[in-house]
Amino acid sequence: MSEFIAPVAAWCAAIIEAIGIGAITLFALYALFNAAARMIKKDDNESIFQELRQLLGRGILVGLEFLIASDIIYTVAVELTFQSIGVLAIVVLIRTFLSLTLEVEMSGKWPWQNNQ
Repeated sequence: MSEFIAPVAAWCAAIIEAIGIGAITLFALYALFNAAARMIKKDDNESIFQELRQLLGRGILVGLEFLIASDIIYTVAVELTFQSIGVLAIVVLIRTFLSLTLEVEMSGKWPWQNNQ
């Protein structure tokens, strides 16, 4: 059974990883085009910058979630060793820290704080 699951899991992990990369890229391009369009309309530079940061942050967060899912699938289903689990733990820790700091940067508060 493992001979069948490992290649399928590897393909699934690769597809999910590509989705994560695509999400980050598409959000970045959208954010840049949106900012350029607003600059042409002569909108306020500060609001353009803030919206650009928000869109980029959201794109990175979405992409990171897909990349974490991809790493988990690949490690658990394809390459299950103590070394790969250790690397996965470090990668997930770093990406989770990045996600948390991006969320705080975008919202200005910790995720567990009330919306007040």
